[in-house]
Amino acid sequence: MDDKIYLFEKEAIPKSVMALAVPTILSSLVMVIYNLADTFFVGMLNDPIQNSGVTLAAPVLLAFNAINNLFGVGSSSMMARALGRKDYETVAKTSSIGFYCSLFCSAIFSLSCLLFMKPLLFVLGADASTSLATYQYLKWTVVCGAIPAILNVVLAYLVRSEGASLHASIGTMSGCILNIILDPIFILPGFLNMKTEGAALATFISNCFACLYFFVLLYKKKGNTFISLNFKKFSFDKEIIKGICGVGIPASIQNLLNVTGMTIFNNITSTYGATAVASMGIVQKVYNIPWYISSGISQGVMPLISYNYASGNRQRMKDSFVFAIKISLSIIICFVLMYYIFADQVIKIFMNNEEIIHHGAILLRGFCLALPFLCIDFMAVGVFQAIGLGKYSLIFAITRKIILEIPAIFVLNWLFPLYGLGYSQFFAELILSMIAIWMLKKIFSGNAG
Repeated sequence: MDDKIYLFEKEAIPKSVMALAVPTILSSLVMVIYNLADTFFVGMLNDPIQNSGVTLAAPVLLAFNAINNLFGVGSSSMMARALGRKDYETVAKTSSIGFYCSLFCSAIFSLSCLLFMKPLLFVLGADASTSLATYQYLKWTVVCGAIPAILNVVLAYLVRSEGASLHASIGTMSGCILNIILDPIFILPGFLNMKTEGAALATFISNCFACLYFFVLLYKKKGNTFISLNFKKFSFDKEIIKGICGVGIPASIQNLLNVTGMTIFNNITSTYGATAVASMGIVQKVYNIPWYISSGISQGVMPLISYNYASGNRQRMKDSFVFAIKISLSIIICFVLMYYIFADQVIKIFMNNEEIIHHGAILLRGFCLALPFLCIDFMAVGVFQAIGLGKYSLIFAITRKIILEIPAIFVLNWLFPLYGLGYSQFFAELILSMIAIWMLKKIFSGNAG
């Protein structure tokens, strides 16, 4: 562990940030390709109904992050701060609590979706034409696949909290790469021809493989890691539970609000027909490329910020954040320019349908304007989670969705039917970024609490 401590405490800031962030960025890029793979190969069927099934199921998969954030983000933040205090017993207990609680909650989530599948399909906006494709996708990714999908992410958070960003990324990437390989085999007519169901089955198998990687990794690292999956370390330690929940619950609520926003979004979009839903699905997946990169940088630098905050080195914490956000914004701005100029060509890659290209290009230009502000907001939330200020994350979540974005969705759709939806996030993130800068100034000046 000495090399990790040196990385957290003494290594030059650019080297520390890059050592932690680059593997996470690479993992995020592979995750992007993996997310695009379903859309790309299902799009090759040239059937808007199949593409709509993947799009309408997306909020349920996004809901996984409620558990990921509660026990992944919450536990990793608690573990990194405990490492900064040299409290290694708390690290072991926290990892065990995070793992077993996520296992239990993912099993409950899976069973609930199975029992309430019909009302769930209705809430998602599936109609007579899209319900079968949506169900087939949910069957493998959620009913069968919730446990491996959630454990895969939570285990990556636990491993990353110790500074083992490369191993966390390899685990995530191994599943993604396998998914990309399996997608055409399971989806396309020349092979198994399972269509949307094939995409879901490929995802299920890939998540199982990624979980297996992490189990083998932690078994081999026994004695050289403070992470513990030993059930004997599991306890209802009041302080640890409080630490996990203090960061994890606001992060989880933030995700549930995202799910609510996406469900409203998809329900409104579905009133314009399957081609509009397919267009929106492509736009959302393309939009996720820079989002995942920004997320990767934020997740990568999070243990460094947590550690230095707990050890009292505020200047190193601030310098790490400033360096990370400069990198993130530079990348994001390049994507904004590319998306805005080449919107038609980007949509055409996934489906060569004139109506879908027309809808998608207009929506993509609106969405991409939000990206620089989203980057600032996302990095700010990463800082709040890293230092245990979950209440700031909660304020952000409520402000973003309830006060700004959801009302903007309805108003802009009323003023500019369908196309106004593309600008709702820009409106929300622009205002939120101003709040983020004010909050960050308070934190770095030592006046947050």
